[in-house]
Amino acid sequence: MILCIDSGNSRIKYGLWKDDGWLASGAFAHAESAELGRLAESWPLPERIMLANVAGPQAEARIRQGLADWSARLEVVHSSVAACGVVNHYRNPGRLGVDRWCALIGARSLVPGALLVVMAGTATTIDTLDAAGNFLGGFILPGQHLMLSALARDTAGLPFADGHHAIWPQATEDAIVSGAIEAQVGAIERAWARLPDGKRHCLLSGGNAALLAQHLVIPASQADNLPLLGLKEMARETRRET
Repeated sequence: MILCIDSGNSRIKYGLWKDDGWLASGAFAHAESAELGRLAESWPLPERIMLANVAGPQAEARIRQGLADWSARLEVVHSSVAACGVVNHYRNPGRLGVDRWCALIGARSLVPGALLVVMAGTATTIDTLDAAGNFLGGFILPGQHLMLSALARDTAGLPFADGHHAIWPQATEDAIVSGAIEAQVGAIERAWARLPDGKRHCLLSGGNAALLAQHLVIPASQADNLPLLGLKEMARETRRET
């Protein structure tokens, strides 16, 4: 079994993999890291425990504390030059966010050909793989909640909007919500237009994936927990090598 942990900006996601499927998966807040210990009481000791962490050293320390005796098996994953058929062409490969790296590897394991990999969470990331598995680069922009929060915080007359998407918004709340969605969808579709014609697809993951997917006019589908899937692929690859 492989326990995969994705420590993101807002939450900790986990998945327990055995053979060809997830035995368990879920998410909780960083303040609830002790939940890992309670979950572990009902699981046998995994062969590997893989961690992708973008939330800083304190988050890692809390995860180790939550794992208790299992923490000795924790393997902290970092972005690398290449893994699982994906080649990292970032100017400094190690500076690529490990959640993005894992998501690219997870996406590559699901869909062949050229890919846009969109992680729609606290931030929205839009990353591009060519058909050969080369990571060409990507974009980072504020996610839906961050955009709404920034307008509410840094402008005098705009509220934190609880509106609805509209093609022609005719209320301030709708204009704010629609603008945030259109900004993200527009960035995705611009990145899509730069991919060469041929076999290509867009995969979306993260808490806002469904929100964005319904407004896209390109071929797209949702895939849950791409970073966890990437962690699993890396664990299996290194096990084969040894």
